[in-house]
Amino acid sequence: MIIDIHGHYTTTPAGLTAYRKKQIAWMDDRRTARPDPPAISDQEIAESIERNQLRLMDERGEDLMLLSPKASGMEHHRPDRSVARDWARVSNDLVHRVAGLFPGRFAAVCQLPQTPGGSLVEPILELRRCVEELGFVGCNLNPDPSGGFWTAPPLTDEFWFPLYEVMTELDVPAMIHVSSSDNPAVDTLGGHYLNADTTVFMQLVAGDLFARFPSLRFVIPHGGGAVPYHWGRFEGLAARLGRPPLRDHVLGNVYFDTCVYHQAGFDLLTSVVPARNLLFAAEMLGAVRGDDPTTGRSWDDTTAYFASAPLRPADRERIASENARTVYPRLDKVLS
Repeated sequence: MIIDIHGHYTTTPAGLTAYRKKQIAWMDDRRTARPDPPAISDQEIAESIERNQLRLMDERGEDLMLLSPKASGMEHHRPDRSVARDWARVSNDLVHRVAGLFPGRFAAVCQLPQTPGGSLVEPILELRRCVEELGFVGCNLNPDPSGGFWTAPPLTDEFWFPLYEVMTELDVPAMIHVSSSDNPAVDTLGGHYLNADTTVFMQLVAGDLFARFPSLRFVIPHGGGAVPYHWGRFEGLAARLGRPPLRDHVLGNVYFDTCVYHQAGFDLLTSVVPARNLLFAAEMLGAVRGDDPTTGRSWDDTTAYFASAPLRPADRERIASENARTVYPRLDKVLS
């Protein structure tokens, strides 16, 4: 079995995009009517999935995908908290409907209604709603709601502790995932995403978060950003800061996905990071689309890199599905 733990609903029906445009217009001009949630049919949802994510999953041999709202579309840098709440709820409800229409093929992961400088009250309420009422298996957590300006405290700060307490109570992990950059100097897909992955890992190395929350679990996507390539640097910095080795300090709680879109990078990731800390993922139909001219395969066809990677059979099983079920224990209900 192959479980893809990093999928986004990037192919939503047009009604969702139209609704978002109306929301943004309403934020700019409150004299207009506050928009109502869009009416999207099951048929529209099914067609948007069958022609895209589900088709590629079948072609590439993926059995199950963890699906969350479009990452760049979360747009946490917009400051209106009530709009963020409505946008997260509508987006999450749509992902929930996908999982219901295709049981056993998709598991839902939620967007949190974060805003720059905003409290965690609304994100916690939405997390509880999604997990306890809708059966979601995890959430996406944005460490930089400002959109590239990094005004939020580090993830080791006490500010985040109320959210961590609920995550551990519900036994759900968070994928660390920023949204669109509002900083013109920082490209969203090639800069902000990878910068955030690397920055958060260093926050965790420098802090002592998991002594306070020993069962808290984070997934760092995109192969960990620069982390695997600079593993020795992080080991050395941990020692310089008086922290234990990475395997003892962070690897009991931090995991990495395999969204690395070339064979050499994939092989580096799997040779540096222990197999018990790797989860298969593709983020297909996401940031990098189209075909690699040197191979003729899609950039995001990570099943091809996975098949060619020099891995022991036991490690291959761990990465393909076993680790996902450990990190996302609520998956067992979806799979049963």
